[in-house]
Amino acid sequence: MSSDAGHERDPGLQPERTRLAWRRTTLASTVAAVLATKTALHGSLSAAGIIACALCCVLWLGFLFVAHRRISALASSDSPRALAPRHATAAVLCTVALAACGAALVL
Repeated sequence: MSSDAGHERDPGLQPERTRLAWRRTTLASTVAAVLATKTALHGSLSAAGIIACALCCVLWLGFLFVAHRRISALASSDSPRALAPRHATAAVLCTVALAACGAALVL
């Protein structure tokens, strides 16, 4: 008798948890972009502040695009394909760059 006999795996749970994690990460990215934009535009406007604000918005849009594609893929199938390496790389680069941009604005 197998030890897995009483423990059938529900294939719908993992994609659902992953989809929710993408949504939470998108929300956190949105908050970071809004706070970075607010910091960049606080006080007097400068060229560096406007460039940093634009960069934060572009990075946020890039992450939002990748996240939306992944959330849609997870919601449309019971067994979604793995995340493509180029999409994973884009999500990581956007997240790290947005964090770096936000940190640079604070300092």
